[in-house]
Amino acid sequence: MRVCYPSQSPPAVTSPAAVGPRAYRRPLDPYRAARGLVLAALGTACAALASAQSVAAEPNADARLVITGSRLPMTQELLAADVVVIDRADIEASTADSVADLLRREAGVQLSRNGGPGQSSGALLRGAAAVNTIVLVDGVRIGSATLGFAQLDGLSLAQVERIEVLRGPASSLYGADAVGGVVQVFTRQAPQRPGLEAELAAGGLGSREASLTVGGRTGPWTLSASAGQERSRGVSALRPGDRFGSHHPDADGFVLETAQARVGLVPAPGHRVGLTLMRSRLDAQYDGSDYLPPTYAADNSGDFRNRLATDVAALDWQGLLRPGLTVSARASHSVDDLSTGGQVLYRYKTVREQQSLQVNHRLGSTLDASVALERLDESAQASGFTPDPQRRNVAAVLALAGRNGVWSWQADLRRDDPSQMGAVTTGRAGLTRMMAGGWRLRALGGSTFRAPSFNDLYYPGYGVATLSPERGRSLEAGLDWRGEAASASLTVYRNRVSGLIGYEADATLCPADPAYAYGCARNIARATLQGASLSGQRQIGALGLKARLEFVDAKDDATGQRLSRRAAHQSSWSADWTQSGWTWGAHVVHLGARPDGGGMLAAETTADLSAQWKLNRHWALQAKVLNVTDRDVQPARDYQGLGRQAWLVLRHAGNF
Repeated sequence: MRVCYPSQSPPAVTSPAAVGPRAYRRPLDPYRAARGLVLAALGTACAALASAQSVAAEPNADARLVITGSRLPMTQELLAADVVVIDRADIEASTADSVADLLRREAGVQLSRNGGPGQSSGALLRGAAAVNTIVLVDGVRIGSATLGFAQLDGLSLAQVERIEVLRGPASSLYGADAVGGVVQVFTRQAPQRPGLEAELAAGGLGSREASLTVGGRTGPWTLSASAGQERSRGVSALRPGDRFGSHHPDADGFVLETAQARVGLVPAPGHRVGLTLMRSRLDAQYDGSDYLPPTYAADNSGDFRNRLATDVAALDWQGLLRPGLTVSARASHSVDDLSTGGQVLYRYKTVREQQSLQVNHRLGSTLDASVALERLDESAQASGFTPDPQRRNVAAVLALAGRNGVWSWQADLRRDDPSQMGAVTTGRAGLTRMMAGGWRLRALGGSTFRAPSFNDLYYPGYGVATLSPERGRSLEAGLDWRGEAASASLTVYRNRVSGLIGYEADATLCPADPAYAYGCARNIARATLQGASLSGQRQIGALGLKARLEFVDAKDDATGQRLSRRAAHQSSWSADWTQSGWTWGAHVVHLGARPDGGGMLAAETTADLSAQWKLNRHWALQAKVLNVTDRDVQPARDYQGLGRQAWLVLRHAGNF
């Protein structure tokens, strides 16, 4: 739950004490790395990849609009921020088996995950904790206000049109918690012509997937609907001999059911009204223990399950009042409802009501301005909380973006006024310069904050209502290059975070109440998160090559120890050969050693193989083998991932 500590999901041991924030605390191990050599190697690799392609592209070669990097829709070439876009073609070509797995392959995101697919998982961006990552679905924030983060295992790849990952400071755009960055999921859109898309898949461990999407545009209306189901019997989430004796030899499977509907209406030229409804139901088994009276002895024989229900409803309007002046408004309602446990169930339900109004104004040909007002009401029903906690935040945002010749710049300023603490102001400013030969320089700096979760503030015997928010200051610089058939990007960053909320064991530093005899939540630490990201891709005839390397130095400033579950390096590599309707692919992901639970998890490398046959313009058949070397994967201490698994996928896409 906190940057200093590793576990970002409900613990496997479900005693009343373990469910509380104390159970998340883990010791840390020292970190050793030669950062200067790493950065030198990155610079050399970037230059080498660039020189491999001699034909330079025009400066506007990357004209894809990006939403998440700024409140103003901008092409990626104008953004100073580090944004990764994963589109539908990338999703279908990837061998990833979940949203979480896709993010670590395509965006260099590390994961906090209690087992394989279906188990609790959160995204660690740039060495920050899962509580420092905001997850949005079509602009609506999801996740638990008690645990403090969004669980990615409740999202299905079948419903995803694209994902934008903003890596770096974003509190000035999206408010509290965007210290590491933002993951925004955009769901499937209606095609231009009425049509149908379907997918059927079967794999090892009794795994099956099915999804159906229909939709189209007719007159002023756009309509789309989708539904899907995923299931697997899985493997035991815990390994035998775990620290708490919670391992049970049965397989821990899951069932994920999703549904979504979108309706759009253009009542007049330049105006659009949209309604989005989304539902997700996850039922995942896991290993745990109950501690029941009269003996309170550990009992791992129960059927332990996480039942996560996510519902989102959003109504939005966008209108062009006159050339260069656009107004948009949105009202949304989201629910994140987790029931977890065996014989005793614990519930964590978050309800969010969000409203926003935004005005975008183009001031001439070189300057865009955006002004926004937002309101967020959060409430929770959670085991142990009396009364149910709630809070409100009202925010105002000013965003500017300009361009002049080879220069472009952006600046954001946001004022948040949360009800449970004082007002907070955050800002961000960035500069980009286009250069000859397809090169681009960028720099960005910003401030961030994380609001304490409801657990941090109100959990009985742990939470302290007077906690201050965590604060961060980040600087980054990037160098990009784009040619006719190749591209490369290097980003280096440094983020200082203060006031980290952690477990304080000294009861004398806690409120004078017998309930805090064993400690409390407190602002106790500082951390430095620094590192570098290097990516490149090259097309050589029918062969496509792609690589992404991440180097992370995330340390507790007081101890000098590396933060738990943060590997010093992670990389992904892929090669795809496309010819005569066939695509052959090989994908490799390497994750370095990382501390967790007082020990060190070994480095691991997994390789996937895939082959896809395009039968005709409507049908495609894909076969893939995940973890082809059957590598023993340990996503967290005492937990285990899946071994080798084969899949067969049939896809159809066509118009009525």
